[in-house]
Amino acid sequence: MKELKDSELIKSYLHAHQIETIFNEQLIPYLSLYSFSQGESICSQGDHAQYLYVLVKGKVKIYTTSEEGKTLILSFKTPLEVIGDIEYLRKIDIINTVEAVTPVYMIGVHYRYLEKYGKDYSPLLQFLLDIITRKFTIKSQSLSFHLFYPVEVRLASYLLSVSVDESDPLFNKQLSINIKDIANLIGTSYRHLNRVIGKFCAEGLIERRTGCIFVKNREGLSMLAGKNIYE
Repeated sequence: MKELKDSELIKSYLHAHQIETIFNEQLIPYLSLYSFSQGESICSQGDHAQYLYVLVKGKVKIYTTSEEGKTLILSFKTPLEVIGDIEYLRKIDIINTVEAVTPVYMIGVHYRYLEKYGKDYSPLLQFLLDIITRKFTIKSQSLSFHLFYPVEVRLASYLLSVSVDESDPLFNKQLSINIKDIANLIGTSYRHLNRVIGKFCAEGLIERRTGCIFVKNREGLSMLAGKNIYE
């Protein structure tokens, strides 16, 4: 993580996402811009929560880990998204792990400044209310439902989500893989996932190389996934 002291860039992101009014004049000086590298953890489940982050550029992966150590992808998010909102309002530790899938930029503010300058500011509170209710609506409709999709759809959606669209200059078809991690994340067995990967290779959708998967047919994966269930 790098902190960028660039007030003009912060203003440009606020303007681009039409959220200039959610932070009052007292809070603005305490906003910082943070950059995260691809694969870098933004926050980890169970850690002490300190910052409210607003995702303004890039894509993040959100997943949860059970007490037995099993992980499951909840979603992939692009702007505009907020991290640390529920934790701030409920005064709890980080609920889920958030990791950068691409290089990410976030506007962040420490909770102590939110408490001092923002807890009674209605535009900010309304913004957080809108974000949180949307999160709970999506989660209640999709979390268990995603597990009803066949592994083929889950894997195709996962591969689409962790690769960047070809229109993006950061597009990378080659993905480093850990089969056990992917199996955990999409909620299937190692053996079954291997079978599906073999099927995808035979169909020309992907190519498996040592330690990585090469996406050969993104359009074919999109057709198989239909509507990406993780986004």
